[in-house]
Amino acid sequence: MKIGLFGINMGHSDAAATLPSLVSKLETVGFESVWTGEHVIIPKDYASRYPYNSSGKLGIPVETPFADPLITLSFIAAHTTELRLATGINILPQSNPMLLAKQAASLDHLSGGRLLLGLGVGWLAEEFKVMDAQFAGRGKRFDDYLMAMKKVWSGETVEHQSDHLDWSGFKSYPLPSQRPHPPIIIGGHSPAALRRTVAMGDGWIAFTKDVTELADSLRKLRAVAEVAGRDPNSIEITALWRGFSDGMKSLEAYRDLGVQRLLVPLPRLSHGNLDENLAHLREGVLEKLTPSV
Repeated sequence: MKIGLFGINMGHSDAAATLPSLVSKLETVGFESVWTGEHVIIPKDYASRYPYNSSGKLGIPVETPFADPLITLSFIAAHTTELRLATGINILPQSNPMLLAKQAASLDHLSGGRLLLGLGVGWLAEEFKVMDAQFAGRGKRFDDYLMAMKKVWSGETVEHQSDHLDWSGFKSYPLPSQRPHPPIIIGGHSPAALRRTVAMGDGWIAFTKDVTELADSLRKLRAVAEVAGRDPNSIEITALWRGFSDGMKSLEAYRDLGVQRLLVPLPRLSHGNLDENLAHLREGVLEKLTPSV
């Protein structure tokens, strides 16, 4: 089981001073990865419904710092040597796909092949408006953009004409260090997101509230994979681990479902004394997973 930290770019008003020591500690105690989230803006009021809790709201102040994911991960890359650098998730349909392909390739190249590229379609229509991107049709744009980005990462001359893009006769270097590209991890629980994961993803990230909800989502994902003729075990499963304080008992319940990576939410780990919580997690979980740490 791999253990990551979710929310590394969120809520830090003093990130330049505190992130280097934090990520150094994470690497020392045996974390495998750090994960960002993406919101370019947080509206004061919005009609869009947040899909991952019952309130339909993010539940954080609009002033909460959301540092840019790829810039944050580049900063972290410069202060670490082994941590995987993951976006969880970047909102592809509101992005310029050529720029994102370039940024992802550059980060993977400069970090020595440590990028995990988590992508999703997004849910916040008000953010799309600010980004001058259409909210409607974002699923089809996601599929088209990712197909085109993979062509950029191939190193071959890019030819991609579609309803959304007209790319022809160019290459973009450096290529990602990981070949053919960094692992693509798809976010989202909708039927379309599950189909997209099976068709285009190397992994799936679940923001479920507990093991029971995750088990139901995994049954659906695996059913989609079987219909499509894909081995469900070829899809790496990452899940948010809200119950990490329960230690190995909680971890084993996720492992029994076939989860390969659990993400500890930074706000929960930071509750109280961060160093004490890290020590408890190291002794209760990480040393049992990796005895050499």
